[in-house]
Amino acid sequence: MAGTLDELFDLDGHDTDVRTEVLAGITTFLTMSYIVFLNPVILTAFPDDNTPGGIAIAGFSPAEVLQMLAVVTIISSAIAMLVMAFYANRPFGLAPGLGLNAFFAITVVGVLEVPWQTALAAIVVEGIIFIILTAVGAREYIIQLFPEPVKFAVGTGIGLFLAIIGLEAMGIVVDDPATLVGLGRIASEPVAILSVVGLFLTFVLYAAGLRGSIIVGILLTTVLGALATFVGLAEPGVLATEAVRNGGFDASRLASAQYDITPLAGAFIDGFGEVEAFSFALIVFTFFFVDFFDTAGTLVGVGQAGGFLDENGDFPDIDKPLMADAVGTTIGGMLGTSTVTTYIESATGVEEGGRTGLTALVVAGLFVASLAIVPLATAIPLYASHIALVVVAVLLMRNIVDIEWDNFAHAVPAGLTIMVMPFTYSIAYGIAAGIVSYPIVKTAQGEFDDVLVGQWVLAAAFVVYFVVRTGGVLTSTV
Repeated sequence: MAGTLDELFDLDGHDTDVRTEVLAGITTFLTMSYIVFLNPVILTAFPDDNTPGGIAIAGFSPAEVLQMLAVVTIISSAIAMLVMAFYANRPFGLAPGLGLNAFFAITVVGVLEVPWQTALAAIVVEGIIFIILTAVGAREYIIQLFPEPVKFAVGTGIGLFLAIIGLEAMGIVVDDPATLVGLGRIASEPVAILSVVGLFLTFVLYAAGLRGSIIVGILLTTVLGALATFVGLAEPGVLATEAVRNGGFDASRLASAQYDITPLAGAFIDGFGEVEAFSFALIVFTFFFVDFFDTAGTLVGVGQAGGFLDENGDFPDIDKPLMADAVGTTIGGMLGTSTVTTYIESATGVEEGGRTGLTALVVAGLFVASLAIVPLATAIPLYASHIALVVVAVLLMRNIVDIEWDNFAHAVPAGLTIMVMPFTYSIAYGIAAGIVSYPIVKTAQGEFDDVLVGQWVLAAAFVVYFVVRTGGVLTSTV
């Protein structure tokens, strides 16, 4: 068996072995497994939640939709990682992307009021475009045009964007008409109190080096909420599922297990008839830019951590992991979830020595095994699952140290990328601001010759993007 795996994944050629790859796969799974619970929470529409958007299916409760999305999350992730394992032979884990799922649910479905079926159709079209561009090598070329300061800033910007979402769900950050945002009642609101406790508990576990600290922190916070409800410190439904009562447990209030994903799978087909062609093209255009550069930033970031980049900072044969990402996005949209992307948490497995697709194969197998715990997803309250967003947000800020802050042509695009994302509640706006500003500032510094023609083209495309998104073109035609 070991010999077959060695031959299949060229373990000797990558200076690794089966044991190292398996341990790396387990490590990556533990660090990214929270997405099995978190992606469904972000994509599901909850009537009592203040966050707009999400997927709601007539005849099914939010708890049932959440379980469907958990199943779809697992299946689409596993398929993408099988492509990563056997075609790309890289140790990267893939799953529906954080930030991208929020963009899908909150911005497209919520703010723009696009039907979720149409949003899924846009994901499928985007994925097919990515497959074509990757096959002809165009996607790799465009990534090489990506300004270096923006590459290093994307992760931090996404982190701050996720932090806003997470802190709001935890009751730590609240709306304030005078200052836009303010501090919640963290000393009196049960959700805020337990969220703070759970957040710092997760930080402690992570600092102690516990593998899977994020998912353990979420589960421990959920248990604490259930115990507080059981002993009467909180009303049912506040800190725990309504099945937990004061001094008892009502199993009849638990959602029944829901593995049937037919209401989601194929729903994208109906989405093609929901809007006219121009509006749909603009939605695809938006998803395309957000996903394209988020994936590029993640691959470069993880590649940097694993020593996969060459002396020019480029990722050799990046078209293969990009193809896994594109296939995952297409299949995910067909099944009913937002964009599948490469996970920054893959760096943990790389740090454990993972160097080949065997690591990705192990992660895929563990995702499939997690189908057994899908019914538990509905027992995890929103505030507990969103602890993961804040923890990941902190981890995503690490690349900020690689930015040349003493170089104004790097500081401006990097700074704008980081600031604009959370302040406008849009990943796309942040990326656009960074890319538009880079050639302008470089030229102002007398370094016009250092700016590639393609970078000017990208900047011009994003100017069009800004006009489309802020000029009322999109909202007026949806």
